[in-house]
Amino acid sequence: MILTDLTGVTAYRMLIPKWAVAPVSGEGAAQHGGRLNRPGIATLYLALDVTTAIKEYQQLSTLLPPGTLVSYHVNMKSVVDFRDGSDPSRWPPIWQDFFCDWRSLWFGEGVEPPSWVVGDEVIDSGAKGVLFSSQANPGGFNLALYIDALSATDRISVIDPDRSLPKNQNSWN
Repeated sequence: MILTDLTGVTAYRMLIPKWAVAPVSGEGAAQHGGRLNRPGIATLYLALDVTTAIKEYQQLSTLLPPGTLVSYHVNMKSVVDFRDGSDPSRWPPIWQDFFCDWRSLWFGEGVEPPSWVVGDEVIDSGAKGVLFSSQANPGGFNLALYIDALSATDRISVIDPDRSLPKNQNSWN
């Protein structure tokens, strides 16, 4: 695995408005799983640019559902850098299946996606997450962060200078 440190990285995520109260929890992905995490593993999926964040949120829908765009500052050690893809001479064979259709495998066929095994390997290695190419926005990049793997020196800061994000579900009343 190729590891990199992130210093002063700005990242973005579109949140379902109801869940804007917890912008760094990773609990949405923990509920159902994600490309790089099994259900039960809190994982925060971010994008490295605004367009990618919007495209990832929109997915295959022809219309963009309502969302709250949030910016983050990220500083942390030991993130797997998979942005250049899966050169077989540099990556274990399982990484060739990184971009499998994990939703179809898991929800449609009940088969464990190989990308979950990749996520397990990343966590077991002590890395905090993975940088990877976006399929929703070619040329864009995503960052998956394993919330429970973060240390006291790792930082994910939500940029909300005017305190516009809701504090709890009662904020919507």
